[in-house]
Amino acid sequence: MKTCHRFASLREEYEREIGYLSAHSRRHAGRPSAKASAKHATTTKGRMARALSGHVERCLECG
Repeated sequence: MKTCHRFASLREEYEREIGYLSAHSRRHAGRPSAKASAKHATTTKGRMARALSGHVERCLECG
């Protein structure tokens, strides 16, 4: 699938955020903040999927 620059930057942004949240969760394992970060990472994965699929539907270059 060929994608545009905006798709790539949007994906990188979400993956970076997911990486930060996952790393925080691993670093602080056993604490309530770790559980919250893991939950936010899961939620962010869903938001990324929605954002990228919406982008593909609207973008002339990607769709």
